[in-house]
Amino acid sequence: MPDTNEFGQTVGDRVPAWSPRPRPDAVTLEGRYVVVEPLSLDHAEPLLATVCGPDDRSLWTYRATEPPADVAEMTEFIARTLDTPDLLTFVLVPRDGPPSGLASYTRLDPATGQVEVAGVLFARSLQRTPAATESIHLLMRYAFDDLGYRRFEWKCDSLNEPSRRAADRLGFSYEGRFRHHMVVKGRNRDTDWFSVTDAEWPAVRAAHEAWLDPANFDEGGIQRSRLRVAR
Repeated sequence: MPDTNEFGQTVGDRVPAWSPRPRPDAVTLEGRYVVVEPLSLDHAEPLLATVCGPDDRSLWTYRATEPPADVAEMTEFIARTLDTPDLLTFVLVPRDGPPSGLASYTRLDPATGQVEVAGVLFARSLQRTPAATESIHLLMRYAFDDLGYRRFEWKCDSLNEPSRRAADRLGFSYEGRFRHHMVVKGRNRDTDWFSVTDAEWPAVRAAHEAWLDPANFDEGGIQRSRLRVAR
C-alpha cells in the first residue's frame, strides 16, 4: 500500500538512510570476455582501424558526428570527448582483439543516484558477441553494485532499431518518447528512454550472468540459450 502523509496525500515510498552516491571513477572493469578501460589518446589509431573503416560509416548514422577520417581526426575526436563535462568515456577491448568500441557515462547525478550509458559504439567485430553484452553489464554492475546507484538509463534515437532492440534484450524497460528532443546533423531526433532500477537489477544481473556463462556457448561459440530478462 502507498504511504499517506498527514494531509491525506499519497507520497512515495521511503528510501531508508539515503545519501548521495560517489561519482564514477575512470576505473578499469575486467570481465571474462572484455576489458572496459578509460579512453585515452593512445586509443586513436586502433579505434580508427576498428570503427572507421570504409564500410563503417553506417555505425555513425545516429551519432552527433561523422567518423574521423584519419588518426589526427580521431585524436581530436578523443580529445574533445575527454574534455566534455559530465562525460566519462570508456573504450571496450575484447580479450581476443584490439580496442573495438566506446561507451560513456553521462547525466551523472550522484545526489539522486542516477546515470546514463551513452554514445555506445560497437565495431562490427564486437557486435552480437559476449564481449559486447558483457561491456554493458560491467558498466551497470559498477554503477549498481559498487556505487549504489538507483537508476541506470539508456536513450537512443527512436529510429535506431538496433539500439532499441539492444536495450530490450539487456533488460531495460521502455519509459516513453521525447518528441522533437534534439536536432542532430540537421535532422529531427525523437528520443526513446529506457531504464533499469536498483529493484530490477538483481534479476537483470542474474540473467546477464547466466547468458555470459561459458557453458551457454558451444564449441563454436554459438549461444545455447538466448538472453531473456524476466520482467
